[in-house]
Amino acid sequence: MAPRPARPARTARTAALAALLLAAGTACGGQDGAPTAEVAQQSPAGDRVGTLSIRTAQGPRACTASVVHSPRGNLLVTAAHCVQSRRIGLLDGLVFTPGYRNGYTPYGTWPVKAITVDPRWETEDDPEYDVAFVTVGMLDGREIEDTVGGNPLGTGQGFGLSVSVTGYPNESDEPITCAVRTSSQSPTQERFDCGGYTDGTSGSPWVTANGAVVGVIGGYQEGGDTPGTSYSVAFDQRVADLYRKATT
Repeated sequence: MAPRPARPARTARTAALAALLLAAGTACGGQDGAPTAEVAQQSPAGDRVGTLSIRTAQGPRACTASVVHSPRGNLLVTAAHCVQSRRIGLLDGLVFTPGYRNGYTPYGTWPVKAITVDPRWETEDDPEYDVAFVTVGMLDGREIEDTVGGNPLGTGQGFGLSVSVTGYPNESDEPITCAVRTSSQSPTQERFDCGGYTDGTSGSPWVTANGAVVGVIGGYQEGGDTPGTSYSVAFDQRVADLYRKATT
């Protein structure tokens, strides 16, 4: 199976970008007895999740991202491989559309202004650092957190957490979601089992009942080789340090 997410490409190289997006699929079912994601119902909290796409909300999809609370109210979290790779560099022309459904953009489309990744991802594509914080510009004089709110970042909370995971498969114009429990893949990687997380869902936030983001689809196997099992870098001191860098 090819990796789930699209690898970044320069927007000037549209043919290469299209090939990368098409090559980024997963395929076949999940673990026996595991649930399957369903279409997410619209809600104000759910609308903090949106699509990362090229130039416009209807442009080629890259991944999923979500708004996290920050001092300036302008920060998203996603997987690092969604926005940058050693081979291609930063993916240009990204925009974020929170709450996107069936072509409808209820909160507008926000331009990406800056991307923060760990140097070990930037130089090595190290899956232990497959997290990125994305700064978006203002829209109509407002920061994105003023418009849709933001989830707090949850670090150091360990494994075995009940979370909901919401994201946008590339083949759908509606987000999917699943309520699951996290488990340990390794001391530094976590996982959950739920079917339906195909290409485009990398970067989807893992949100606890109190609203904290404790993971994003990424990390091991760039988030997973099948749509039934997904991974994340454990949100520990590495992620806390990266968040600090993005907000200072």
